[in-house]
Amino acid sequence: MKTLADLPIKIFADGADLDGILKLYRDPLIQGMTTNPTLMRKAGVTDYEAFARQVLAVVKTKPISFEVLSDDFDEMRRQALKISRWQDNVFVKIPITNTRGESSLALVADLAQTGVRLNVTAVLSLEQVQSVLPNLQREVPAVVSVFAGRVADTGINPIPLMKACRECLRPLPQAELLWASIREVLNIFQAAESGAQIVTVTHDVLAKAQKLSGMDLAALSLDTVKMFYHDACSAGYSL
Repeated sequence: MKTLADLPIKIFADGADLDGILKLYRDPLIQGMTTNPTLMRKAGVTDYEAFARQVLAVVKTKPISFEVLSDDFDEMRRQALKISRWQDNVFVKIPITNTRGESSLALVADLAQTGVRLNVTAVLSLEQVQSVLPNLQREVPAVVSVFAGRVADTGINPIPLMKACRECLRPLPQAELLWASIREVLNIFQAAESGAQIVTVTHDVLAKAQKLSGMDLAALSLDTVKMFYHDACSAGYSL
């Protein structure tokens, strides 16, 4: 059975726990990092830029994405340019639309022409990927983040979608397809199967994957039996 290191995909750690980010940055299995305002809020981050600069004081080489905070395109542009100047390994996350459903593609095109490394995020359909394509620059690195986990939440198998998205992006050799919002370890393997170049993995799922992926199922069965037995004993259950 394949282990994480065997997979033909780059694993990015997704989180906002500062200690976890710094630890995972040193792990050779992890080839990049991502975060977002929701994860930061859950982690108790109160100062966005101060947190980012703490991270970047250590994360010097592997790519890392930070998201704009505004819902106004002019302000998004200002923030994107500011974030892009923080460090050479930074990608700027731009949502595919604002909260009113207005397209961000004009902004994506403008920033790409300026040379900003973009991570176009919150993408959920092939049509959205197709619309992003002409707004990127062939020579400027970019990431298109398709939230395959959210697609799966609707009852749709995301693998055919991701395969189609990968084919769509082939004309742009600097644009990479990212499988986002994974829910379980299996999704990492599915992402590799789909042809996505990057998969983002939350710190908790990553810990589970590093512990269990490739594990002998007989050994895992025995561990499960032991867990049930020890928990029953610890609880003092009797019949």
